[in-house]
Amino acid sequence: MEKATFGGGCFWGIEACFREVEGVLSTRVGYEGGQTENPTYQDLCTDTTGHAEVVEVTFDPDKVGYDALLEQFWSCHDPTQFNRQGPDFGSQYRSVIFYHSPEQESVALASREREELSERHRRRIVTEIIPASTFWQAEEYHQQYLEKQGAGSCH
Repeated sequence: MEKATFGGGCFWGIEACFREVEGVLSTRVGYEGGQTENPTYQDLCTDTTGHAEVVEVTFDPDKVGYDALLEQFWSCHDPTQFNRQGPDFGSQYRSVIFYHSPEQESVALASREREELSERHRRRIVTEIIPASTFWQAEEYHQQYLEKQGAGSCH
C-alpha cells in the first residue's frame, strides 16, 4: 500500500472524488504544509497556519497507479486558481500535491507539465508540488462529509 496527498479546495469534494477510484483503499481529510502544531478547522479558517486542506489517499499500486490518481486530481478541481476554489478563498484552499517519494515527485512534475501542455486550461496552472510533511487529521465530522450528507459523488 502507498499514500498520496492532494489539496484542491475544500477537502470534502476532493475526498469524494478519490473515493470513487478503484484501487483506493481509504481516504482521510486533514491539514498539511503549515507551521502550527495540531491545527483545528477553526485555526485553518484564520488563514494564518500555512496549512492546506488535503486528502490523504491510501491506494493499492497493483490496482491503480499514482499517475491515474493525478489524472483524477486534475479533473476534480481548477488548478489555475491561486489560493482558492470557487467561492472558497485563502491559502488553505490552494492547489497542491504533497509527494511521498522521489518517484512521486517526478511523476507529479511530469503530470503537471502534461496538464499544462494539454491546453484544457485558459490560464497557467499554479499547483504546488512539494514534499509531504506532517499530516494532521481533521475532526471526525469532516471525514467522508459528503457521504454522510447523502451527496458522496464528486460529479
